[in-house]
Amino acid sequence: MNIGTALEELVTANRILAREGVLDAFGHVSIRDPADAGRYLLSRARAPELIERDDIMRFTLDGVAVDADDRPAYAERHIHGAIYQTRPEVMAVVHSHSPSTIPFSVTGTPLRPLMHMCAGTGTDIPVWDSRHRFGDTSLLVISMDMGRELAAALGGRPAALMRGHGCVVAGVSLREVVFNAVYLELNSDLQLKAHSLGNDIVFLSDGEVEAILGKRKSFTYERAWERWCVRAGRPYDYRAMEGSWTE
Repeated sequence: MNIGTALEELVTANRILAREGVLDAFGHVSIRDPADAGRYLLSRARAPELIERDDIMRFTLDGVAVDADDRPAYAERHIHGAIYQTRPEVMAVVHSHSPSTIPFSVTGTPLRPLMHMCAGTGTDIPVWDSRHRFGDTSLLVISMDMGRELAAALGGRPAALMRGHGCVVAGVSLREVVFNAVYLELNSDLQLKAHSLGNDIVFLSDGEVEAILGKRKSFTYERAWERWCVRAGRPYDYRAMEGSWTE
């Protein structure tokens, strides 16, 4: 992917996540720099719904802006750098305050996938509590030490919750990470509703998740991305679609 395409798609990802209710005035999405794996691309500190191409900045993995030009950076950019440092296969990261995930971060009730479209979140979604190491803070991840602790809690998983704060989602492509962030919010909402019925919930098994993801091709992400581009008023950049699964 050339840098121009990467910048446009990062703007689109911000607009999609805002339109789908995952991001509001806060939260952010980044991609690893396609020209330099030791850097990542992230907007200046601005509401995701408003982000333009000229807002995108480059950062070292330690969170230092390469081309700030007096543009303010997100205080929590260290979430992104720490995950990129820890996980070389990760190409995109979302941090959000996805509202339906919050109850699962503060109650001890595990969040687990219950719908097949939500399998990408994995069956083991940990909760990271900054207080365990850092004591009473604002709950914001404002240092690389905090970012690395969060990255360690995430481990090799696609998603983790942050106690009283939100969540983080990591993936091997921008389309995948946006897809999983949207469906993490959806699954959280569905699980809250299922709990209200008062019966035991039948969650997806590890084997079912493996089977679902084994059949999932880029067509799945592409089909969703096209729809979300239309909803967000962004142009759709067609990509060749793998496989023929057309649920």
